[in-house]
Amino acid sequence: MADRHNRELDRPLAPLPRPLPVATVDSHAHLEIVTDAAPDSLEVGEVLAQAKSVGINRVVQVGYSAEQSQWCVDAAQHWVGSVLAAVALHPNEAPVVKDLAYDFSIIEKLAQHPRVRAIGETGLDYFRTEPELRNIQQESFKWHIQLAKKTNKALVIHDRDSHADVLSILLEVGAPEKTVFHCFSGDVEMAKTCIDRGYVLSFAGTLTFKNAPQLREAVKLVPHEQLLVETDSPFLAPMPNRGSHNSPAHIATIVRAMADERNEDLGELASALSVNAERIFGSFA
Repeated sequence: MADRHNRELDRPLAPLPRPLPVATVDSHAHLEIVTDAAPDSLEVGEVLAQAKSVGINRVVQVGYSAEQSQWCVDAAQHWVGSVLAAVALHPNEAPVVKDLAYDFSIIEKLAQHPRVRAIGETGLDYFRTEPELRNIQQESFKWHIQLAKKTNKALVIHDRDSHADVLSILLEVGAPEKTVFHCFSGDVEMAKTCIDRGYVLSFAGTLTFKNAPQLREAVKLVPHEQLLVETDSPFLAPMPNRGSHNSPAHIATIVRAMADERNEDLGELASALSVNAERIFGSFA
């Protein structure tokens, strides 16, 4: 993640979008990469203030390593009312950490914190990890699933080029009651499977990309109660600012695209997404 971190900081900032009529939630962001600053810094406060100015007044700050998960907890503890935390080892981290058991112990301890409301992002990523290391990813994924169930917290899944194995492992181990597919990247058939199983699908700026018609078809199928929105910022800035440095404020653009595809009132959809986030992650207060 370090190389991606440095590359993102070099990208131009996208201009702020038009405000939403109803406040809603960015269900997945990486504020430490957006800002390259401490969790209690003025820089983080400014990003949150910009988001609030366009109607995004709450953010779920998501973990990908033991060290960075501590950053998530510290941010959630400092920005009460605005930030909640998720903690985990990213699937690309699991095969390369020096002592997996030690990192697991840190994640398990952080998971007990009251401001931590999800275990994630965990899952599988077959795009960046070679086949001989995928078994480590799979065992890490299973461990995180069990942790989510033991702590009665939501599970946030990273799934890249690994749809069949992610779905299979969820059946094998048993999915937590609240299972979220972060940055959903499947097609209509996968969306139907996830909906039937009660999983929650979270859509990011990829929904607006010209090369993602399958996502626009999939988002039309998802019931309100199984739908979330996210930026995955600083990655995946939505059109027309694809390639820019993304931030939680750009939820506004994604929700507008989602409302257009679903032929729904913008305010009603924003409100439903807000209700879902609080039901899945709990109160931000």
